[in-house]
Amino acid sequence: MFHRLFQMKPRDVPLRVALRNTAAVALPLAIGFSTGHVGAGIGVAVGALNTMFSDQPGPYRLRARRMLFAALGAGLSAFAGAMLGDQIVAFTIAALVWGIAGGMLVALGPEAGRAGLTAMILLVVTGAEPQPFEQALGIAVLIFTGGVLQTLFALAAWPLQRYRPERHALASVFQQLATMARARSDSSQPPPSTQAVQFAQELLHGAHRSRSIAVQSFRVLAEISERIRVELLAIGDLREHVSDPHADAAISHIVSISALLLDDIASALNNGATPTRAQALVASLDALIDDLLLLRSTSSNKSDARLLRIAYARAQGLAGQLRSAARNADFAGSRGEIRALAVEARLPPALRPLNPLATLRANLSLSSVAFRHSLRCGACLALAVAAERAFAVPHGYWIPMTTAIVLKPDFAGTFSFGVLRVIGTIGGLVLTSVLVHFAFEGVWERLVLLTLLCFSFRLLTTMNYGIGTASLTGLIVILMSFTGDAPGGTMLPRALDTAAGSAIALIAYALWPTWEKQRLRPSLAAMIDAYRVYFESLLRADPQARTDTRAAARAARTNAQASLDRYAGEPRHDPQTVALAEAVFANGNRLARACMALEAVLMDAPDIAHGAPVLQFGERVDAALRAIATSLREQRPPAFAALRIEERKLAAELDAAMASDEERQVAAAIAHAFDRITDSVDTLAHVIASVPARTST
Repeated sequence: MFHRLFQMKPRDVPLRVALRNTAAVALPLAIGFSTGHVGAGIGVAVGALNTMFSDQPGPYRLRARRMLFAALGAGLSAFAGAMLGDQIVAFTIAALVWGIAGGMLVALGPEAGRAGLTAMILLVVTGAEPQPFEQALGIAVLIFTGGVLQTLFALAAWPLQRYRPERHALASVFQQLATMARARSDSSQPPPSTQAVQFAQELLHGAHRSRSIAVQSFRVLAEISERIRVELLAIGDLREHVSDPHADAAISHIVSISALLLDDIASALNNGATPTRAQALVASLDALIDDLLLLRSTSSNKSDARLLRIAYARAQGLAGQLRSAARNADFAGSRGEIRALAVEARLPPALRPLNPLATLRANLSLSSVAFRHSLRCGACLALAVAAERAFAVPHGYWIPMTTAIVLKPDFAGTFSFGVLRVIGTIGGLVLTSVLVHFAFEGVWERLVLLTLLCFSFRLLTTMNYGIGTASLTGLIVILMSFTGDAPGGTMLPRALDTAAGSAIALIAYALWPTWEKQRLRPSLAAMIDAYRVYFESLLRADPQARTDTRAAARAARTNAQASLDRYAGEPRHDPQTVALAEAVFANGNRLARACMALEAVLMDAPDIAHGAPVLQFGERVDAALRAIATSLREQRPPAFAALRIEERKLAAELDAAMASDEERQVAAAIAHAFDRITDSVDTLAHVIASVPARTST
């Protein structure tokens, strides 16, 4: 638990984003000081600060809507706080309502949850200084204006870089495919580049997508990238099984050239240019693929000869997809609006946006993590507001503000945010007070320091919350100093208030927890079910169903991995359950990769999948995976016969039924994929059966 506090995550905020967000906060202050309208400058800066984290990647249209909604919520919350701040009962009820409503927004995703948190914070901060109607309305308008300014900064490049988000998302996919090609395959690991692929799907097929011809060509590229990923995965997994070093070297050389070609495509997409090396690289790739035929004919090892036959077919498919990708990257990068073909694709169900109201209605149950979090959040916020008003705590709004920030839907998040909030706040208070007292006494000097802290806050918060909190605390201290609050005199009260707010959040979670151990097994079962549906779609002549179910399987694995991460961060978690989950992930990954290898074969020979032997064995696999998912939910050993005998019988039938060399080549590839599927399914059953039934989890 404590180890997680000091982890530094990779930076995910580009420098240009942090700079423009900081400029939207600092410029209104500078203009306010220059023109003598300090109060107005502070109001606009606060609005820009609270909308800053809504500036997330995505289509410009979606970004604008998200940021404007956040700005509107901030303005309304500020108005309510300023109007009700001097009425203890009404303000406490408002805190309860805002806490429940803001907490429920986590059901709609992290961006909506962040907007709900902002609304809660502004309610309690503006409530500390009640205002009459005209002034309250003016404050709300200024804060909303700051949000609009932040939105305009985020959209400033729209006319010049209209398709930059789409190009960069696809470039990230192809760059990760290049990295995947260079890495040695490990079938116990999940198929690489999942996050980049899923983000590109959301960007190109989700809500607020553009319908231009250029974006339609980007969709073609996204579909091609999935085909390339499947082929690379199939070829990479073959390298795990060949024993001849010459065969391994030949396959590795093909994959290396493919990586260079993918690098070229990624660079072209990033720069909106033409892939300059593509034609030469494709020609050299074709020559290397022809060499596989020679190696197969001279190999004395029957197993290696069979694998080289499969590798030859998959390498040909890979080369074709790479040629298509290079061609379409040229269209999308430099002449997309003119030459790209219009291709419409359905959004996979796992990525299709749900109606927000339907999502919220579905979460109105005590079994919902979001609903329990919202009730906990509302009660704690109301309690913190009532307590600080009843005891007239100096700078007491820091208590409910901290409570709202610290309280998360899961224990690990609440614990880490609580501890880091206290550490970061104390560090930020001490550092900023010393700097302001000794070196930054002037207004413009403090504005420079505020700008640096704002930039640090935006850039580093997602890397480590403690560092982000220290920057934010210093920023707030300087911002309040512009209204007359001396930093040194408020340091101790704010530190104590922060500790009190964190304590309220941690105690509330301890009194009414939502433990992840109750959801880990169902999440694993949902992942296995998603893999089962993906496998079942491979035996149907519906390419779109394969795309949809593959995306759903990725989403299910991501959800299950997040559940395991949360469970591992809880106190007194069961090591046996963690070991079981990790074993399920390892063998589930092997199953997913084997299914993708099977998909790669069936792209070329769909008719073989419809034969009676394959369909009958597919039904056995489907039943086995159903039993495994049920056993995970009900905590009992799975009930089905091992698949190995049936798999060997299928392999013999396929080999005997094929007449030509080309058909035997495809049959061998299918048999190899089913061999891997059988191994992963039987191992999953063994792993689950080895855990005592009905454990404490």
